[in-house]
Amino acid sequence: MKIATFNINGIKARAEALVDWLREAEPDVVCLQEIKATDEAFPHELFDGLGYTIATHGQKSFNGVAILSRLGLEDVTRGLPGDEGDEQARWIEATVVGKRAVRICGLYLPNGNPAPGPKYDYKLAWMERMRARATALLATEEPFVLAGDYNVIPQDEDAAKPEAWREDALALPESRAAFRRILNLGLTDAFRARVRGPGHYTFWDYQAGAWPRNNGIRIDHLLLSPQAADLLRDAGIDKEIRRREKPSDHVPVWIDLDA
Repeated sequence: MKIATFNINGIKARAEALVDWLREAEPDVVCLQEIKATDEAFPHELFDGLGYTIATHGQKSFNGVAILSRLGLEDVTRGLPGDEGDEQARWIEATVVGKRAVRICGLYLPNGNPAPGPKYDYKLAWMERMRARATALLATEEPFVLAGDYNVIPQDEDAAKPEAWREDALALPESRAAFRRILNLGLTDAFRARVRGPGHYTFWDYQAGAWPRNNGIRIDHLLLSPQAADLLRDAGIDKEIRRREKPSDHVPVWIDLDA
């Protein structure tokens, strides 16, 4: 079961590029972030010939997440538990069944800038809600994957220029500590389980020649429950997508599970 996460930075702007990548990479499941469209405006027709079932949790012009699956989607839920007043579309869950069932959680974690401030408070509170949800999922003792744009640079080696991010919400000590609290529940950072060392990034800003200079950061992650980690066969980053015409500022990250 090949599972990918991809912040596409607008489904309308990136629809054709997304279809091209889906045909090439052939993922079984894809978690999308920043679709920037309502559920009604999502262009389902573009994917009809590719065999994907689609579930969306959209929002006009901002945020928005989706799950695409060639294996069908069961028990779809939308919204991260813990704050009934939260109207931002950042979390979607569904169960996918291959050789066995895997719970897929697609997420778009808040950016948090400027920090300190209300947006950063929201980010940290959201991460605590996410930790609570992960704890509840662990209690089921079933395989699950938390896949998405975390807006967290876990360590200095995950940035080409870590000094440039010292005061940014993506790398502040509180953000990294909140990420570790989630990881330390017993989850596995799938990419780091397969690939070590610096120089591996998933995001390059559109400004200041970040892509040509490889001035990137790794902020898109797939965290695995112990049961999912036992099924991990491979993981990677489709970096070359970034050099194509009208790219997202993110690239896909993927895992292969024996599921």
